[in-house]
Amino acid sequence: MSDIIKLLPDHVANQIAAGEVVQRPASVVKELLENAIDAGATTIKLVVKDAGRTLIQVIDDGKGMSPTDARLSFERHATSKIIAADDLFALSTKGFRGEALASIAAVAHVDLKTKPEDEEVGTRIEIEGSTIKNQEVCAAPKGTSIAVKNLFFNIPARRNFLKSDAVELRHVIDEFQRVALAHEAIAFVLYHNDSELFNLPKTNKRQRIVGVFGPKTNEKLVPVSEETEIVNIDGFIIKPEFSKKTKGEQFFFVNDRFIKHPYLNHSVSAAFDGLLPDRARASYFIYLKVNPKTIDINIHPTKTEVKFEDEHAIYTLLRAAVKHSLGQFNIAPILDFNRESNMDTPYSYKNKEAQVPKVEVDRHFNPFEQEQKVKTSGFSSAPNYEKKSAAGWENLYAGLDRKNDTSNFSHVEIENEPEAESLFVEQESKGFSEAKETESDSANTYQLHNKYIVSAIKSGMMLIDQSRAHQRVLYEEFLRNITVKESVSQQLLFPLRLDFSASEIDILKELKDSLENTGFALSMPEAGVLEVSGIPASIQESEVSIVLEQLLSDVEQEVPDTGFSQTDVLAKSMAKSMAVKTGEKLDELSREHLVNKLFACTEPTLSPFLKKTFITLTIDELDRKFNA
Repeated sequence: MSDIIKLLPDHVANQIAAGEVVQRPASVVKELLENAIDAGATTIKLVVKDAGRTLIQVIDDGKGMSPTDARLSFERHATSKIIAADDLFALSTKGFRGEALASIAAVAHVDLKTKPEDEEVGTRIEIEGSTIKNQEVCAAPKGTSIAVKNLFFNIPARRNFLKSDAVELRHVIDEFQRVALAHEAIAFVLYHNDSELFNLPKTNKRQRIVGVFGPKTNEKLVPVSEETEIVNIDGFIIKPEFSKKTKGEQFFFVNDRFIKHPYLNHSVSAAFDGLLPDRARASYFIYLKVNPKTIDINIHPTKTEVKFEDEHAIYTLLRAAVKHSLGQFNIAPILDFNRESNMDTPYSYKNKEAQVPKVEVDRHFNPFEQEQKVKTSGFSSAPNYEKKSAAGWENLYAGLDRKNDTSNFSHVEIENEPEAESLFVEQESKGFSEAKETESDSANTYQLHNKYIVSAIKSGMMLIDQSRAHQRVLYEEFLRNITVKESVSQQLLFPLRLDFSASEIDILKELKDSLENTGFALSMPEAGVLEVSGIPASIQESEVSIVLEQLLSDVEQEVPDTGFSQTDVLAKSMAKSMAVKTGEKLDELSREHLVNKLFACTEPTLSPFLKKTFITLTIDELDRKFNA
């Protein structure tokens, strides 16, 4: 029998590893930025073109590499971060796997220039798909410049699966922000298509957060600080009144490394219990320092998933620290046990004894002694009165001629409302059963549990999901308004001013034309501020911030999937936000209008998210259920 197990070639193994390490341009940005930090850089520049498809370049002023190290850095499992397996339990660097550069070089064109400080000349290496094309001496400043061009050039399928430039750029910005927030002592600059998006100088944590998310963020921050033997907690939480319904501004850093940890997120949410508005999420920037021996980060190639040695203790300490900050800065309501001075006894009454109030009672009062009762035969009694004829009553009719009187009551016309008259005539002409039948026929729809609309049809009955049906109606209406650019807008007497981060403002700028076609009137008078002076006629003023926040969340979370236009994303998101919700009571007119609008749609059977809007039950199906 011939041997069938063979070693994979290096370029194949590198491409397999790239599938885990390099998922999109943002993955390359993360790996290159972390390498620059590990090299001891004090200033890092990130240059991106076409959201990373064409170019991703990172320039740092770190310690650089020798010619041998530069060549060896692109080999698999070649790293300067660890030597032995025990080093995994005392990591102080970002990288340690030795797979990043090899994986990137396997799926892109890489141009590396590097020079140590004590060398006169540097080294340049050009690689295409794991193959070294050129290595030469070059003039270069201290540090390293690595340019990744034409990502996934040799894997067309992976390149085609990338999202739009707007979506990919947002992922790049997210990774840039995570690294920048964790290292406030390093200056960061980000350029995209020759325009500067971020310029963050060396500063402290608070100013770095403000630099990333805009100047309005400063007033929202509440500091958190706690030092224990297990963990040191530092950072900021966002005041409850500025919380959002999306989970955008939630950042955990452990030993200056961004992580995702649902368990710790629940800890912070528990500390905010009772303070957040309905369905809002807590926002925070929490920095944790723990002993490297008590944490395992070697779980996933992205290194965002970690395991703590004592998660329960960290959970408890974090919740207590956040609660303490909420109370210390008068964010949370507290019980005041101090005596209220207004309840004190006045000084002049201090030595007086309490007196029992005196009540005087008239014991001879009888409310019935004036009334005279007359008993009559039968079951009722009547008051005693005397019949007297009123003198001169004939004078009331003096001068009246009954025959020639034109004001006879037979000629008087009484003005009646025609609706009321016809109503009573109809009720008189029909029997009770017919009137009851007419009354029931007038109601064509019914609401079931404030969720479904029940409507009778010839073949049986129809159950309509009111939320999904309204989503379909609004979705097609918004698509039509955006395409035709004819929408109804109601102007606000006092414009709304809403605060957003820099990245959110960029998204809204891209969507501005489409939003205005739906009925919004938007302007951006200053950095981080969106001014809304007009809104669609179908939306309430109080819902504007909710709709826009949901829209930003949907765009950032790539809803819907690839292949749909930005217009479709906008229409779906706004339809979902503005549709009637389950549990909302609708009157008969609203139900009728919704049903008629639904069946006027081009696709009434499905919601915008491809869910059924209604089902039908025929008479035969109902009969079978009763005869089963």
